Amino acid sequence: MKLKKGDKVRVVKGKDSGKEGAVERVWPKNRRVTIAGVNLFKRHMKPRAEGQKGGIVDFVRPLPVSDVALVCPKCKQLTRVGYKITDHDKVRICRKCEQEI
Repeated sequence: MKLKKGDKVRVVKGKDSGKEGAVERVWPKNRRVTIAGVNLFKRHMKPRAEGQKGGIVDFVRPLPVSDVALVCPKCKQLTRVGYKITDHDKVRICRKCEQEI
């Protein structure tokens, strides 16, 4: 998967389109990502323990990777991720400005 934890992304499809945030968690098997403050849902929770309160809790659900686009840290545009092979490793690059991500 081309996105990593900490990457800045923008949602391009769905109810939260246009919102930006950092990737909190990545599920490569399911091809989904969790973004801070995006795709919030409410859940009604019962109190489980003796001192715990019940109520309505906000929680974040993962989004498909195809619904988000990476924001390049250098040129600040939406971009796709490319790869450049150096002497010892493979490096992610911005497809628009050719800078390392």
